[in-house]
Amino acid sequence: MQDQSPIDFETLLAGAAMRVETMLDALLSRVPIAGEIARPERLVAAMRHGVLNGGKRLRPFLVLESAALFGADGAAVLRVAAALECIHSYSLVHDDLPAMDDDDLRRGQPTVHKAFDEAAAILAGDALLTLAFDIIADPATELGANARIALIGKLARAAGIGGMVGGQALDLAAERDAPDEAGIIRLQAMKTGALIRFACEAGAIAAGAARADVERLAEFGSAIGLAFQLADDLLDHTSTPEAMGKATGKDAAAGKATLVALHGEDWARRQLHGLVAQAGDLLAPYGERAAILMATARFVAERER
Repeated sequence: MQDQSPIDFETLLAGAAMRVETMLDALLSRVPIAGEIARPERLVAAMRHGVLNGGKRLRPFLVLESAALFGADGAAVLRVAAALECIHSYSLVHDDLPAMDDDDLRRGQPTVHKAFDEAAAILAGDALLTLAFDIIADPATELGANARIALIGKLARAAGIGGMVGGQALDLAAERDAPDEAGIIRLQAMKTGALIRFACEAGAIAAGAARADVERLAEFGSAIGLAFQLADDLLDHTSTPEAMGKATGKDAAAGKATLVALHGEDWARRQLHGLVAQAGDLLAPYGERAAILMATARFVAERER
């Protein structure tokens, strides 16, 4: 599979981020939609602060490119991508709260509870969570009913007790009782990996791909989800707050066990190389059509922020 230059990939990622940002801006309008009574101004402002604050938009990008692999594009896929970004953004808003990770900075800007207050941040997160399911369920997301039901069910499981939220609970517990290696892998597969796996799976579902292809894309998502967290832990050890746009070194300061802490930086880099190779094997049946997804796997493993 031919490599794609980093400059080309960064341009593609930025272009997709702009499309997603435009959709999110419209979905987070201050004007109520059918069935709503009103949209409180301060709540909408807090939601917009937590979502429209830049970022790579990697998860929605994966939705878009996984759908494109099977020839799908358009507003319906973009709406699914935006719904996923609402879930991701809500998780960051809540994760930054004093009762959770207690961060003051996110993407180089004050976190929602710093820019507003804790109550506003909690409510903004709640509203973003529910908005995500509203977006997919809305007939404006012009997919078949079966596809929308499948997406809602899979997103609920990826985001909920057995996925991201469950992983956050395990992460907090890890500050008190450090897990073993298997526990760390489970925690990370839930907290970080579940939404990345869903992103790849969702694009294939939205495109009407065959079940075997949906499952293959889900496996690809699992591989790069693990790579994403491993790279994140590596950056937490080696990068700076200025480069990352958020605090670094917090896991070590909190005594949290990570795979990097257990095995060291060289081991982590070897693992990342292996995960990229695994991603390539999973995408091999699609040939050149999967070049952008393969470039995404490399970007996830090799990113510097």
